[in-house]
Amino acid sequence: MDKKTIRDIDVSGKRVLIRVDFNVPLDEKSGNITDDSRIKAAVPTIDYLLDHDAKLVLCSHMGRPKGHIVPGLSLKMVAERLARILRQPVDFAPDCIGPEVKDMVDRMKNADVLVLENLRFHPEEEKNDPAFARALAELGEIYVDDAFGTAHRSHASIVGVAKYLPSVAGLLLEKEINSLGKVLLDPVRPFGLLLGGAKVSDKVALIENILPRVDFIIIGGGMAATFLKAKGHEVGLSLLDPNIEIASYLIEKAEKHNVKIYLPEDLVVAGIGSDANWETVSVKNIAADKRIMDIGALTISRFTRILERCKTVFWNGPMGIYEISQFAEGTRAMARIISSINATTIIGGGSTAEIVTAMNLNGRMTFVSTGGGAALKFLSGETLAGVEVLLDKN
Repeated sequence: MDKKTIRDIDVSGKRVLIRVDFNVPLDEKSGNITDDSRIKAAVPTIDYLLDHDAKLVLCSHMGRPKGHIVPGLSLKMVAERLARILRQPVDFAPDCIGPEVKDMVDRMKNADVLVLENLRFHPEEEKNDPAFARALAELGEIYVDDAFGTAHRSHASIVGVAKYLPSVAGLLLEKEINSLGKVLLDPVRPFGLLLGGAKVSDKVALIENILPRVDFIIIGGGMAATFLKAKGHEVGLSLLDPNIEIASYLIEKAEKHNVKIYLPEDLVVAGIGSDANWETVSVKNIAADKRIMDIGALTISRFTRILERCKTVFWNGPMGIYEISQFAEGTRAMARIISSINATTIIGGGSTAEIVTAMNLNGRMTFVSTGGGAALKFLSGETLAGVEVLLDKN
């Protein structure tokens, strides 16, 4: 990584404003945190700064409150969970800017930790408002970006504050860039790309950028329907990308690079409605009143054989509607096989990371990214706005 990190500057006794990604998943009924992986992922940076007697001011967003105060999206419970993880007191500010917050920051001692309230309670955050960015910047003497999951966003707390403070990367951001960069620059072959989720258009740039380095592309999930349609199969009521030609274009481009695209052979399909019957059928026999819900057993076996040949695997996107238990087996099977193979295995953040963590398999993967959209953009060859604004090493 060619950007400065917290190791490259003196942080002792300084107020350090840290952009973290504490946008943790919550239980819909209780509102409790269901997975604190993103909080734990920031601990190495927090520990380093605490060991160097810095004053830590942590800021993050949670959910999509759209510029309004939503009590259920307060970061107060995150601050409480962080205190338990760090085994030390963590203060919580009732806002992220303003006189009261500034006063709390001014009273901080070395190695104190303060978590600010949800940045997105202010509409100015997502608008990258200069006045809001300056108000945030006044809370620190140094800015640290450790939020890879939002590094592709041009928001006030990500790019705006960098205009007012010396800005460097945290250890998690550095690890993300280096781990994903290895996939782009020097993957051990054979290299397999496992893609799922709904939209093909979201992954076009990724596929194009990675084609010269990849050996196999395996496609499941909702996006498989668009590829099957492009191949001439009927897919019933399955959701399709509006631009089916995208799939045809990618198939042709892969052939030119001698890269094999593997699609499902059989699928779990169901009618519309919660009580609709489901069945496993060949891709040649999808009825007009059915839609694709998961990959079938034959496809799981075939995908497993391909993955077992790989020495590097990057996975992004579920194989079906995993939120419904009877349509989760394809996704769970892929998680199990990827966790067991002797290869460099990288999980591309978002829902894929949540699934792997829920199955307690994250420790058996080489690297689980904390950023879904950011990981896709980075692997697509795009510049991440939040990384670009950081100080260069030379």
